[in-house]
Amino acid sequence: MRQFADREVAAAQAPGAPDLALWAPERITAWRRALETQGPAPLAVLRIPRLSFDVPVLEGTDETVLNRGVGHIEDTAAPGADGNSGIAGHRDGFFRGLKDIVAGDVIELRTPQWTETYRVTRSWIVNPEDVSVLDPTPVRSMTLVTCFPFYFIGSAPQRFIVRAVRADDQARVAPTPR
Repeated sequence: MRQFADREVAAAQAPGAPDLALWAPERITAWRRALETQGPAPLAVLRIPRLSFDVPVLEGTDETVLNRGVGHIEDTAAPGADGNSGIAGHRDGFFRGLKDIVAGDVIELRTPQWTETYRVTRSWIVNPEDVSVLDPTPVRSMTLVTCFPFYFIGSAPQRFIVRAVRADDQARVAPTPR
């Protein structure tokens, strides 16, 4: 497990990875500072191939975690476990690329033991107090959460939500109306 964590952290710190082109300058600075100290080992790596997106998933959602990667939201299913796993990230950093995600996009979740494939079923916008998006689901799901609008200056007034369902469970999920 430690070798996996070391390899994934090294990959995230390699020159050119992550792609910082869309990031806010303050977020780039915060990310670089966060890498100056030893951080927690990743639980998994989240990958969205169409968006050229790879990011470590860490436990928690405090500022330090979200400056290093994306964070598993407390009281939601663990990444790769049955239920709804909530994952949060900054809109001006790692999750900026979610602005281009569409239904049908593939999301991979990797650990040393397994790789799971999820498919995006929908994205939508909610108010910050609407935490029902993190409610348990009957099939293995992943809910990505970031602030919205993506290029808003200051404290963003809404949240952008992406729901993905494990590909093996896709046939059991009724299409969600937009």
